[in-house]
Amino acid sequence: MAFELPKLPYAYDALEPHIDARTMEIHHTKHHNGYTTNLNNAIKGTDLEGKSIEDILTGLDMNNMAVRNNGGGFYNHSLFWNILSPKGGGAPAGELGSAIDKAFGSYEGFKDKFTTAAATRFGSGWAWLCVHKGGDVEICSTPNQDNPIMPGVGCGGFPILGLDVWEHAYYLNYQNRRPDYINAFFNLINWDEASKLYSVNKQ
Repeated sequence: MAFELPKLPYAYDALEPHIDARTMEIHHTKHHNGYTTNLNNAIKGTDLEGKSIEDILTGLDMNNMAVRNNGGGFYNHSLFWNILSPKGGGAPAGELGSAIDKAFGSYEGFKDKFTTAAATRFGSGWAWLCVHKGGDVEICSTPNQDNPIMPGVGCGGFPILGLDVWEHAYYLNYQNRRPDYINAFFNLINWDEASKLYSVNKQ
């Protein structure tokens, strides 16, 4: 089975005013769709065909740039759409909230560290909140379309939250004001989805 572009769980304009409809439409139908098509082309006829995206990336030959870039792009965006919500924002509760308080002192401490990771990523890339086995959480960033489940990249944990800081993710609305885009992101975080990923992957 070839990989398919996932449908968004909301309308393109649902995240306004924080992320505009035109950016969402281009990001999803052009960029994510391109990664999906190119990933399918890169794995066709190889031993990677038929594997899950998680299996492909965790066992990846990092010199295979076509799969690294496009597989990463497919995986990263699939996560990104699901941890955004028009009803998002606020601070996390439950086990994830406690883990964040333990790691960063408070939700505000988390915001500060995550903002720094996203703002200081030079060029294109991602900022991540990852969970390790046992439940500890950590923030890191990766370049381009790399992510923490790839060998030797980032935190080494499982990503439960990711922010795309490629310019295509925000430039139409924010131009070069990446910090404003990062700040807007905190109004959209779907903590229910992040908490589910935390619970499943801390085991």
